[in-house]
Amino acid sequence: MAILGASADKEKALASFKAKQKLNFPLLSDPTHKMLQAYGAWRLKKFMGRSFQGIPRISYLIGPDGKIQQAWDNVKAKGHAAEVLAYIST
Repeated sequence: MAILGASADKEKALASFKAKQKLNFPLLSDPTHKMLQAYGAWRLKKFMGRSFQGIPRISYLIGPDGKIQQAWDNVKAKGHAAEVLAYIST
């Protein structure tokens, strides 16, 4: 099993974020949004009455065949890892 993160930010910004947050998994840079759009992760968001394109917090469980097996939308960091582990343990 592998954990990956994805963002529209450039590689340099992601490297700084990864170091600051002490993350131990790769962060993928997609400034063209092609991969993000393919996974449905580049979409309309709303914040404080404004609408804009962006990336909501989503987790995907991708099977060995490359297809999405499960998606978690509007993820909150607290408790999410346990939720994913519970799902894959069943």
